[in-house]
Amino acid sequence: MVAARWSEDTVEYLVLSDSVLLLERADGSVHPVRDPRLDELPPAVRERRAAVRALPHGSAERAAAAREYTRAVEALRNAEGGFFTAAADPAVAARAVTGRTPRSGIRSLTALTDGAGRWVEVFREGTWADCVGLVAKQGPQALIDEVRAAEAADPDGTVHPRGKGRDDAAVIFVVP
Repeated sequence: MVAARWSEDTVEYLVLSDSVLLLERADGSVHPVRDPRLDELPPAVRERRAAVRALPHGSAERAAAAREYTRAVEALRNAEGGFFTAAADPAVAARAVTGRTPRSGIRSLTALTDGAGRWVEVFREGTWADCVGLVAKQGPQALIDEVRAAEAADPDGTVHPRGKGRDDAAVIFVVP
């Protein structure tokens, strides 16, 4: 979840869970605002994820390990020591990563769901600055098309391990 609002002087933002907000500064640098809690899952849960990825695709063992991993992750949703998602409980928006920055210092804002952020985080097609550049020049659909092409090229996640072969992908590009 990403939200932003701006006045004549300030840009305020909120980021929760697996979405990312890219703040393009006036000097062209890009600052990603992310909620780090999904990256900070307990070691035992991260080990379960690694165990799933080590098993053969399509095997009964992998399916069973994936179910155990999913249960472990779900136990951390909206729980202390875990991560927070507003879809499960809108009140957790109070737990979001928030901030404010002078509007004069912002050239653009790019909000991405985790599926769109895969372009950088999973498929390593470029940096966050490259991502903003692509969206600014070619539009949000170009980024989504590139993510879809990368997903199609590796449908089982063999080269680029990920929880789902295909994920939601939404992009909003704003020049405040």
